[in-house]
Amino acid sequence: MTCHCEQMSVNLSPLGLGAAQLGNLYRVTTEDEAAGAVRAAWDGGIRYFDTAPHYGLGLSERRLGALLAQYPREEYVVSTKVGRLLADSPETADEQDEDFVVPATHRRVWDFSRDGVRRSIEESLARLGLDHIDVAYLHDPDEHWYEASSQAVPALVELREEGVVRAVGVGMNQTPMLTRFVRETDIDLVMCAGRYTLLEQGALADLMPAAVERNVGVVIAGVFNSGLLARPRPPEDAHYDYAPAPAELLAKTNQIADICERHGVTLPDVALAFVRAHPAVVSTVVGARGAEQVESVLAHSRTPVPVEVWEELRSAWLIDPMAPVPQTMLPDIQL
Repeated sequence: MTCHCEQMSVNLSPLGLGAAQLGNLYRVTTEDEAAGAVRAAWDGGIRYFDTAPHYGLGLSERRLGALLAQYPREEYVVSTKVGRLLADSPETADEQDEDFVVPATHRRVWDFSRDGVRRSIEESLARLGLDHIDVAYLHDPDEHWYEASSQAVPALVELREEGVVRAVGVGMNQTPMLTRFVRETDIDLVMCAGRYTLLEQGALADLMPAAVERNVGVVIAGVFNSGLLARPRPPEDAHYDYAPAPAELLAKTNQIADICERHGVTLPDVALAFVRAHPAVVSTVVGARGAEQVESVLAHSRTPVPVEVWEELRSAWLIDPMAPVPQTMLPDIQL
């Protein structure tokens, strides 16, 4: 799928691989698991790979770059992020990083300045072993609107004009500020994590119409809402937004699962199909650890969802009645 943004020339496959797990998110990912994930993604037709310096203090970028080096550069798209520089931290080198199972040899320093952005891209290019970045996102600039909008975006636009990056975006877990970036800055696309899913459609009120109006592509991340939608039935200890899921949300998820089961599909099948139906969405990025998880996501993405599922979800007010849904039972994803 080609992003429809006028100034952007990158081709995003309908499904992308999120590489946080390649940075040892929460637990160690072995070299075999990392290689298996990228190989299974490539064999399954995925050509979009997303990473960030934040993921494992650069480990994800280094692993991803090394694993993609065997493939033709013109055939894949890599996105990374700016806003967190990695500074040497010898005083914590013997400790473990908070969320990633790596030695805390560096500390993250927020920096959305022009110089910080250019330095971040230069360092990411070195870790990835690339001569250009396809997509560069601002990474979680929630507390940094002024510097991010007045310095970071213009710095990325400069780099886009120089050919160092091919497209400029912003990635966040909220929609109000993403909408401001869409309306007020010169970006090509946004990555919206967790705010447009089968369980949550608040983005219909602000981000999605702005993106359509401004011709800005939307990449959906967090499509399974911290795992709540990742299985046919949510476990009782399921998480949502990185915290234990509230009881009412568990109940709603089980209601949706009931409808899925009646029609022979599962929560992850429907979750992936749902977000793709919106005309602003240009790709969906899903994190995976190892070949088996990647193959599972690919299978879910190719499962046809009967139109009756959407009709029941709408009639039960389990999804916003204004949300676009697939118009056919056939999967619209071709990888």
